Amino acid sequence: MATSLRTYVFLDSLQPQFAAHICTTCRGFFPVPYVASLFVEVAPGMAIHGIIDVALKKTKVDPATLVVERAYGMLEVHSQDKGEVRSAGDAILGHLGAKEDDRIKPRIVSNTIIRAIEPMHAMILDKIRFGSMIEPGQSLFILETEPAAYAALAANEAEKAANVRLIDVLVFGAFGRLYMAGTESEIDSAAEAAIAAIKSISGKEQGAFKDK
Repeated sequence: MATSLRTYVFLDSLQPQFAAHICTTCRGFFPVPYVASLFVEVAPGMAIHGIIDVALKKTKVDPATLVVERAYGMLEVHSQDKGEVRSAGDAILGHLGAKEDDRIKPRIVSNTIIRAIEPMHAMILDKIRFGSMIEPGQSLFILETEPAAYAALAANEAEKAANVRLIDVLVFGAFGRLYMAGTESEIDSAAEAAIAAIKSISGKEQGAFKDK
């Protein structure tokens, strides 16, 4: 079975909250703030092992996350040296016989802002999150993406743009999900930056989800 490139995202500067979230959830080598980072997602899932092997043999990058789930595989690698991360990406693309634009163009599955979140709602989210806590009365931004790993780009760019709290982000599986909280104005700025980042990504349209 041919390996298809679902997500290919280079982050030039991993933001502090997102870096901390990766450290909380990963089983590999922890990234520190402001390193360069690369997220790659492929199908079928098991193909990710050959991809990480190529990246580690040809470059000096550190892997934080390697996930193989039912349909897709995802990895994150990072380095203080942006050139090494770029080279890892080139090695991966060469291994796949692909170009960056062979990735799937992401789509926003859902995009919601909840104003003045209720205490019981905040409590439920606080019990299940891996990031910061959300407080009652704050605004909550929820973004869902397909493919999943593009949620990493949305989280990083939103954190760059606004003074918000990263509540949680899921970057593998059928859909990626991002939860952020803050004041109304800051959440509006974060949402605008996240959506713009997703819409800026070029790639191939995905079948039935092709934009009209």
